[in-house]
This record gives sequence, C-alpha cells and structure tokens, in this order.
Amino acid sequence: MNISEQIRRLADDAKMAARRMATLSTEVKNDLLQRMADGLEKAVPSLLDANEDDIAAGRDKGLSAAMIDRLVLDEKRIQGMADGLREVAALPDPVGEVTGMWRRPNGLQVGRMRIPLGVIGIIYESRPNVTADAGGLCLKSGNAVVLRGGSEAIYSNTAISTVLKEQLIAMTLPAAALQMITVTDRAAVLEMLKLEEQIDLIIPRGGEGLIRFVVDNSRIPVIKHYRGVCHIFVDASADFGMAEKICVNAKIQRPGVCNAVETILIHKDIAETFVPLIAETMRNHGVELRGCPVTREFAPQVAEASEEDWQAEYLDLVLAVRVVEDLDEAMDHIARFGSMHTESLVTRDYANAQRFLREVNSSTVMVNASTRFADGNQLGLGAEIGISTTKLHSFGPMGLEDLTTRKYIVMGDGQIRS
Repeated sequence: MNISEQIRRLADDAKMAARRMATLSTEVKNDLLQRMADGLEKAVPSLLDANEDDIAAGRDKGLSAAMIDRLVLDEKRIQGMADGLREVAALPDPVGEVTGMWRRPNGLQVGRMRIPLGVIGIIYESRPNVTADAGGLCLKSGNAVVLRGGSEAIYSNTAISTVLKEQLIAMTLPAAALQMITVTDRAAVLEMLKLEEQIDLIIPRGGEGLIRFVVDNSRIPVIKHYRGVCHIFVDASADFGMAEKICVNAKIQRPGVCNAVETILIHKDIAETFVPLIAETMRNHGVELRGCPVTREFAPQVAEASEEDWQAEYLDLVLAVRVVEDLDEAMDHIARFGSMHTESLVTRDYANAQRFLREVNSSTVMVNASTRFADGNQLGLGAEIGISTTKLHSFGPMGLEDLTTRKYIVMGDGQIRS
C-alpha cells in the first residue's frame, strides 16, 4: 500500500474501534489505564533503549540541547507517564453524564448527554510522554486516537504505543483504538488531515510552525494555540514580595514553555520602587530585560523595547517590561498584544481582581498566582492533551470533558407535533 492507503486504512480501523470504546463502562476503562501504567513500569529497560536510539539519531542530526532535553526519557519521566495514567483513571468519567433536564409544556423531557467525539488525531513534536498522556485521556473519554509524533522521537513513541496497545489486546479490546503512524514522511500528515470522514478532531502540539501547517492543510476541525504571550500586571496595591516571587517563578522556572510570562506590566504609581527591584532580581537570574521609556528611566541598564517585543514569545530568559497608567491600560495592552493564553494580576484590590477576571478574555485568567499554573495537571484535569486558545469548542487547558460533546436526548409518552 502507498502512504495514502496506509493512513486511510489505519483511520478506518480507528473509526470502527471508536464505536466499541464509546460503550465501555467506567470500570473497564479505568482497569485499562491501570494496566497501561503497570505495563510502562515493567517496560522501563526497553523504553530506555528505544529512547537512546532517538537521542543518538538526534545528535547525529545536530539537534539543539533544548530539543534533546525534550526527547530524553529516564526512569523518573517514565514513572511520570505511568502516574499520569493512574491520575486519569481516578478522574470522574464524563461519558454518559446527563445535564440540564427540563420538561416542555407538551410533557416532553429534554436533556443533554455527554458522548465521546469519536476519533481524535494528535500531531505532536519531540516529547514522547505525549504518547501516553494523549492515549490515556482519549481512551478514558471513550474515543479512539490516532497519534503522529515527530520523526525525532519515532523509536520512543513506537515503543510506548506498543506497550499501551498490548494492554488493549490483553483485555480483548480493539487494538485499533490506539493507532501510531510510524511513517515519518510529512506526506503522512497531509493524508491524515484529509480524512474528515474518519477523524473528528485534530489537536497539534508543538511550535507555531507545526500548528500553522496543520491549520493551513486540515479539512478537519483543529484545536490549537499558536503562541503563549503571557502577561503579569503588578497593580498599585500589590504586595511587592508576592509580586517578585510570582514574576520570577513565571519567567525562571521553565522559560521555554508556553505558560512562561513574556511581559510584565507595572502600575505607574509603584514604578519608581518596583521597577528597580524586579530589574535587579531578574538580572541576578540571568534574564535580559527590554523596557519602555519609563521602565528605562528607573532602571537605565534595561535595553529599549521595540514594538515587536510586546508581541514576542521569547521562550528564553528574555522579558519585556512596560509601565502603564492603570488597570484599564494594562487590559488594553493585553487585548492588543496577547495571544489569549494566560494572564495574571497581582493585587490586594478586590474590585480590580474581579474586573480582571471578568474582562480579560484569555483562556486562563489568574489573580495572585504564577502563569505557570496554566496546565491541565496543575488545574486538576489530570494529564493534559493540550491548551486551546480557540473558543470552539474548548478554551484553555483541555482535559477529559473537552474530549466529549453533548447530544440532545428526548423522552416522551406518545407526543406528536401538530
């Protein structure tokens, strides 16, 4: 078979498997995920061997140290995948939940029931743990999943998916419910994105280039976020110690991820004190600052910010700083330059906190907390399948419920429409 035929056959099989997965009880799905977790723990030596092949190939290709780090599996990371599957197993099952029942004047009872989406396609780069995370979430929510990881992780992804599929087979469940595309040619992705009759949703995870490629070529609905231009606004009433701690954590802990802060906005009334404080602290952590004229007035060592800096996703130890007039100007800046990912306000003013939560329309909005909490696991969703900055049908970190939709159910006793 050519590539087109291979991908279509695989997707057809996944669609058939999805019908069975949608009918499984919560107990069976939880047992499956527990067995998958056990299987990963038992397979540590073979998974590490497969991962070594990816790392060796990556070094031969000249991948950066950061890219190699995303590829690396060790015992701790494999244990993390197993723990993630067990956490998903422990979560409530959204499938079959009936919400909002109401009775019509003619006696009909109308409600909505949660059902799986069907077949979920995941296209991702680098991180092999996505194979287990996405597989667990999709199967627990009653879906089948088609996985297409990057060529740089082909050995690791194949090894992990094999362990997971073995558990489906052992329980006499359809192995096609979890499919891994092992064709590394980009043509496989293009063929996958044509299959609107077989695949119900595409979720790309990776850099902006990958996501735009998927959006530009897909006939299937795509859940996406292009960039993570996250902001923290330090209000006039903020506790300086808290603000400093939050800003440092949001920038320093993992600067190369999408929920790291990229711009700090500072109220003008505290600029004279807080700007030098945060500039010195960030400099001590090796962060390069780029600031507006007022920022540079109070911290002359800060480089001048350009218009491009306000919309930059640095993914590095670089931070833009701007002094603003008030909460309204901060929210205007976020609306103009943000990417609808995550914003945080540091304040002791209750009214400002409520306005910020209500009026800022990013997918995650916080008060007095680091932007690094914009993560499905940290928000109690279990392993995260992705973050959406599209408002249909999901917005923000995506968990089990986001992999379902709702159908109407109607119960009558012989009513006919006149």
